[in-house]
Amino acid sequence: MTSSFPSTRNVTRRGLLRGAATGAGAAAVLGLLGTPAARAEPAALAAGRPNRLPGADRAKAAQVRAEFLHGWNGYKKTAWGHDEVRPVSGGTNEFFVAGQPIALSVIEALDTLYLLELDDDLRTSCDYLEQHLDLDIDGNFHVFEAIIRVVGGLLSGYLVTRRPKLLDLAREATDRLLPAFTKSPTGLPYTQVNMRTGAVSGNTPPLAEIGTNILEFGVLSQLTGDQKYYRAAKTAYRETMRRISPLGLLGTSINVETGAWADETDTAPNPPVDSFYEYLWGGWELFGDRDLLNWYRQTTDALLRRQAVTVDGNLWFRQVDMNTGTTTGTRSSELAAFYAGLLAMGGDPAHGEAYYRSWSAVMDRYPVLPEEIDYTTLAATQKGNQLRPEYANSSFNLFQLTGGQEWRDTAWKYFQGMKNLRVDGGYTIADDVTVAPFALGDLTPGYWFAENMKYLYLTFADSPRYDYRTGYLSTEGKLLRGVR
Repeated sequence: MTSSFPSTRNVTRRGLLRGAATGAGAAAVLGLLGTPAARAEPAALAAGRPNRLPGADRAKAAQVRAEFLHGWNGYKKTAWGHDEVRPVSGGTNEFFVAGQPIALSVIEALDTLYLLELDDDLRTSCDYLEQHLDLDIDGNFHVFEAIIRVVGGLLSGYLVTRRPKLLDLAREATDRLLPAFTKSPTGLPYTQVNMRTGAVSGNTPPLAEIGTNILEFGVLSQLTGDQKYYRAAKTAYRETMRRISPLGLLGTSINVETGAWADETDTAPNPPVDSFYEYLWGGWELFGDRDLLNWYRQTTDALLRRQAVTVDGNLWFRQVDMNTGTTTGTRSSELAAFYAGLLAMGGDPAHGEAYYRSWSAVMDRYPVLPEEIDYTTLAATQKGNQLRPEYANSSFNLFQLTGGQEWRDTAWKYFQGMKNLRVDGGYTIADDVTVAPFALGDLTPGYWFAENMKYLYLTFADSPRYDYRTGYLSTEGKLLRGVR
């Protein structure tokens, strides 16, 4: 294959990542899509981060590392090779297809193992995946989850180890998922793909499932020289933004075959649209794509103008009709807590910090954040907790941007609260965090190994393996830039 990308076979790991973000590889991808190759440095990297962050809090970093190992050892003991562990019963759970494990938790953990300097476990995990991971499965994979977890996990695993087989597996996984995009008449992706046959299904994805792929696809295009991945992701974004309302708002879900909105409620920054907005900014950060930057600014301005409300001094975001701006709901999901860090990264620290403190106020009421609240009262409307990482994600982003002690203090409070979910076999979800003692469930989601403990560790560790100045993590916490 002829490639417009420079060879990456004989460069250092750090040099590869810096080149991927700013060099000829990015220019080739963007030029192909009609975006000017010349670009300015993203503002967040050029000026938004301090030259030096506070030094490590080694005692707290060590405690976070020890708790990660508690969960990881629980997985290894009773669920090795399976997708997820049930730490209370000692059972297992397969995430994508029943009876078809792909060692999802191992894939999720690769770059966390690297950052926590658990090199023997990292080597064992890579060996296992290279020998046993078989994606030729006659079953439907959820495209969104497979991209952020499987493709992203294998890519970050490759970037921290330089083991070529991991990149080969990432490319294979993406090629098997790509029919979701290429078989769509609009370029908006179907939600499900049969990994063996390429058959597609699910024609009404929410925005998060349409847009949360450009980082993984873009990095893969850079590493392989094949622009088809970035092209597919960019097309999905472009087709969505063509359907923006006169108010600058977007709906919740679209029919990929007709291109019509299936739900015209704008729920941002809540699910199921959340990471659609996150990857607009991320695509600018990683690839310097000004279309994505402009779309991020357009949607953010509209969201702050049309949806932001203040209740009892706290900043929240209401749900509205995308065409009229009429309020349709007052819920807020814990998954939306990521938006605090995104706003700050995107150049609006005032709103980002205010929104973070709104979630800190919820954490003052509940030791572990419930899945969903009514922001007018802070009452829990979904009382469980799925070991969500979004608050810790924003803690880390704000710390990385400013070095402020507030973000460390609140991250530590989150960590201490999470210990309510600690069991002998690791950490588990909860069915109800509003009662004492908590009503516990029985599952460690694979993302716990990818996200919660990584954000916390990097907040306290001053890791020698992460470049705090330039590092960037995906929505699933995958290290896509900044490896040392």
